[in-house]
Amino acid sequence: MARLRDPQGGCPWDVRQDFQSIAPHTVEEAYEVADAIEREDMEDLRDELGDLLFQVVFHARMAEEQQRFAFDDVARAIADKLVRRHPHVFAQADIPDIASQRRSWEAIKAEERQRKRERSDGGIASALDGVSRTLPGLTRALKLQMRAARVGFDWDDPAPVMDKIDEEMGEIKDELEGDAAPDRVEEEVGDLLFACANLSRHLGVDPESALRRANAKFERRFRRVEALLASEDRAPADVDLETMEAAWQQAKHEEK
Repeated sequence: MARLRDPQGGCPWDVRQDFQSIAPHTVEEAYEVADAIEREDMEDLRDELGDLLFQVVFHARMAEEQQRFAFDDVARAIADKLVRRHPHVFAQADIPDIASQRRSWEAIKAEERQRKRERSDGGIASALDGVSRTLPGLTRALKLQMRAARVGFDWDDPAPVMDKIDEEMGEIKDELEGDAAPDRVEEEVGDLLFACANLSRHLGVDPESALRRANAKFERRFRRVEALLASEDRAPADVDLETMEAAWQQAKHEEK
């Protein structure tokens, strides 16, 4: 990486990059790791983990050039964090079960967030501190809800959440029946998605994973619709919705 970033003889593209330009690639590589895991492709997972590691090295090298930190500092920091957050493994803390471990983990993280806030602006710590704004919407909704739940802001079971979903659907219908402003419709749809993420959490389902699986299912079935129509020398653009719906139902039946 040092050679790639060398202004004298390095790669012109690599030399020109900065943290902001590389960040989207880092996010993309993390998604490609997740994709390889979902496909259970271990060879691809090995390669994608290498690509993700390269992103870590890239950022660390740019920071080293600015004399901020280096790769060894990154590795040391995560090692220290893991030791600190596992006192039952690396110290003498008595944490007998998973529930106790989770409480200990969150208490330690809360202390870390408070120290970080005191270093930055001295403001009051929030249960929501540290939830990245760059996370995908559903993932961030889940994390915000989990943080709020840990301090008691939560329903006891899924039933009220489903009632909330019905309520949000009603509000969307009200907006559409009136003189719906686009920003109001967007807000109500956002509330509905947030409530759906909350229901996923109560049911023990990761909403991002569930949506990825739903996307894959839709793609698989729609491709089958295209194949069925192609066997008749037709394409989706050539037929009406009723014909496509019949092909869709056939694709669903074949899967079952």
